[in-house]
Amino acid sequence: MSATDEQWRVHVDPTRCIGSGICAGTAPRHFVLVDGLARPLAERVAPDDALVDAADSCPMEAVIVSEADGLRRIAPET
Repeated sequence: MSATDEQWRVHVDPTRCIGSGICAGTAPRHFVLVDGLARPLAERVAPDDALVDAADSCPMEAVIVSEADGLRRIAPET
């Protein structure tokens, strides 16, 4: 797989999300608030530094960004 084909998986853990909206403010192309909780607009996306910033900024660490195959977590760092 070439670097241009790389995909990331975006997940918001609904049991951890408190609806702060930081992710949607940091990466509005990737997140929306629905009924007070964050939701990714797409589960698989092209790599984007804004996603790392959103995951690192989430106060509850509810936003998880990983490689599409799920083998490596990208953000937040554990």
